[in-house]
Amino acid sequence: MSTGKHFITDPTTLVKDSLRGLALANPHLAFDDKQKVIYTKDLAAVRQKQVTLFCGGGSGHEPAHAGFVGSGILTAAVSGHVFASPTSSQVLSCLRRIYSAEHGSLVVIKNYTGDVLNFGRAVERFKSESVNNGKPLPRVAMMVVDDDVGVVNPNDDEEGGVGRRGLAGTVLVYKLAGAMAASNGTLEQVKEVADYVISHIFTIGCALNAASVPGQGMPRSLIDSEIEIGMGIHNEPGFETKQLESADVLVSRLVRHIVDSAPFQKVSGGNKGRVLLLVNNLGATSNLEMGLITKLAVEATEAAGFEPVRVFSGTYMTGLAMPGVSISLLLLPNDTQKQTQLLKLVDQPAHCPGWVPHVYAEDTGSTDDSTEAPTAHVEPAADATWEKAIASAYQSVVENEPHVTHLDQIMGDGDCGQVLLSGATAIQEATKHTQLPLNDPPAALACISSIVEDAMGGTSGIIYCLFLDGLAQQLRGLGGSSGVALTPNVWGKAMLGALDTLYQYTTARPGHRTLIDALQPFASTLAESGNLNQALDAATKGAEATAQMQPKRGRAVYVQQKESAADAGAVGLVSVLKGIVSTLQ
Repeated sequence: MSTGKHFITDPTTLVKDSLRGLALANPHLAFDDKQKVIYTKDLAAVRQKQVTLFCGGGSGHEPAHAGFVGSGILTAAVSGHVFASPTSSQVLSCLRRIYSAEHGSLVVIKNYTGDVLNFGRAVERFKSESVNNGKPLPRVAMMVVDDDVGVVNPNDDEEGGVGRRGLAGTVLVYKLAGAMAASNGTLEQVKEVADYVISHIFTIGCALNAASVPGQGMPRSLIDSEIEIGMGIHNEPGFETKQLESADVLVSRLVRHIVDSAPFQKVSGGNKGRVLLLVNNLGATSNLEMGLITKLAVEATEAAGFEPVRVFSGTYMTGLAMPGVSISLLLLPNDTQKQTQLLKLVDQPAHCPGWVPHVYAEDTGSTDDSTEAPTAHVEPAADATWEKAIASAYQSVVENEPHVTHLDQIMGDGDCGQVLLSGATAIQEATKHTQLPLNDPPAALACISSIVEDAMGGTSGIIYCLFLDGLAQQLRGLGGSSGVALTPNVWGKAMLGALDTLYQYTTARPGHRTLIDALQPFASTLAESGNLNQALDAATKGAEATAQMQPKRGRAVYVQQKESAADAGAVGLVSVLKGIVSTLQ
């Protein structure tokens, strides 16, 4: 989420400093400090062998635009201030630098008034210079990308309005036109490819909040429960502010908005077909969420009747650190030959820092044989005591999750309560579907261990799994499925044996401020006394004592303790034990 805080030295030099850093990190790039132009170092050779391409616009959209300068894509990029077009003089200096008299040059910009005016004037000034010097008119073309379908005015064409904005779809224009130029295409062929992409790509974005501008702060903020649909990359408000909904519903709505939009329908004619899908991070969306959104975007595209033959996901064109995403669909030609050509162009390598290299490989069928070991079949059976104990433990975890989460936020990453609840929920669901052999305790524990592994993950999950595995083995050795009475004392001894199994794989011991500080007292007290209430009391005191312990294991070791707080893992374990004991009394 955009916070309003930035790493900054001087807002007035931020753009130049950032571009200089980009050039330092990418040795194939050169930087014109005065005009804020990034260009490829082998420019002289590029001008001689191919059409040159350059783009530009306001800064704040990194990696666009300078991040796409390199072999196989753009020759140069010119940058303005944050969210402001470069001046026509800056653009003219870039055009003079990269112009190929032999092959011609293409300028690609997004549809914003400042960009259109400044880049357009630079092109006209460049042409005038040739006329004044008695030279032929230069072969320069400028193309404007307007892929946004979030601000469509159906009467726009009739009224001569400004039209739709340019968004992340612009990057695919760079990619395909740049690949055609690198393939020795003529200026006309490069323009033809760019024109096709511009007229067949459609984008919509959404954001959880606006982005803070360095030196200026937040222009406005949404509340936590809101999302804006159609928000622009310069903090322009979207066409709808609504309640934040489940990601699957949201992404499906975005894709439907694209395919139902008038511009899309006009081009597609209502026909279904193959598409390129671009999922773009607007700057502050986590990679974890990007993976989810990409999955959902593919599913929604397919549900709409289109086949995504290439899927691109990453950070291509941002709105500074805007917590949001945009989705772009590029309709491919129905003509097989033209479609194949475009796919070859998009698959062609582009050597630049901004293009995420997606390697496409034909699916020739899997040759991987399953390596999972066969599992013994155990017929599920019900057991009222087990079912009640599991249900009670689940309810106890639900009630204590907020407290466990709070404790973990103090010393850890704040996920302990949710992870524990995930495990408890999965076990509870398994009992509803009779997936557990509850008439065979060792087998039931082994199954629960597998469920915990799938549902919990992380360090706490594997600790529970190892303990449960050890406990299942101990009970089996004690005859736990052959009629031998599993008294509380027997369970306690089995738990101590399970702890020995756990100790083979972790150096955590009592006093190290972990869940062991609750588990060990419970097991030893139960083995000695056979009294569940006494064992629970010992576990509770053990967990409470962790508040005064110096962390010696886990993430808390790296955190300076700011307040006396019990270990989240130990408190979470006590909530499980409390639920079980309340049933077994």
